[in-house]
Amino acid sequence: MRLSTKGEYASRAMLELSLRHDQGSLHVREIAKAQMIPLHFLQQILLLLKRAGYLKSRKGQKGGFALAKPPAAITVAEVIRVMDGPLAPIDCVSVMAHEPCPMEATCGLRWLWKDVRDSVAGILEKTTFADLVTKSVKPPEGRGRHEHKKDPSGRTPVRRRVKEDR
Repeated sequence: MRLSTKGEYASRAMLELSLRHDQGSLHVREIAKAQMIPLHFLQQILLLLKRAGYLKSRKGQKGGFALAKPPAAITVAEVIRVMDGPLAPIDCVSVMAHEPCPMEATCGLRWLWKDVRDSVAGILEKTTFADLVTKSVKPPEGRGRHEHKKDPSGRTPVRRRVKEDR
């Protein structure tokens, strides 16, 4: 599986919306700035996620995008499939878009690619955006830490990564 830029940006946007889920709707500019995603590209991605039922939107001054479900109810696999299609590296091992191959019954490589597909899908299907929120606040040991500071308005947490002393 190769994650496209669209899949990466969609995942980052969903993470940002999950991190600030309790704040209501976020304007597309806030998401773009926080996750360093080009605004025009992000607008297209958010519309795709809205059509797929993962986001809701409101127009107006206090409008923007918000998750349509809690972060714990949305897996990374779902979002990647919306953006990039099946998780399988080749069509003959895909569950969602299986394409028969004339060598399917005898190909030794097919079993390798099936194991890769099962491993990747297993991880992405069990990982929710709530899990990623938890990991964003407390990263794995040895990977630095995030310090949270409030902006002058006191509303939006600003995260910055700080290297730990070694």
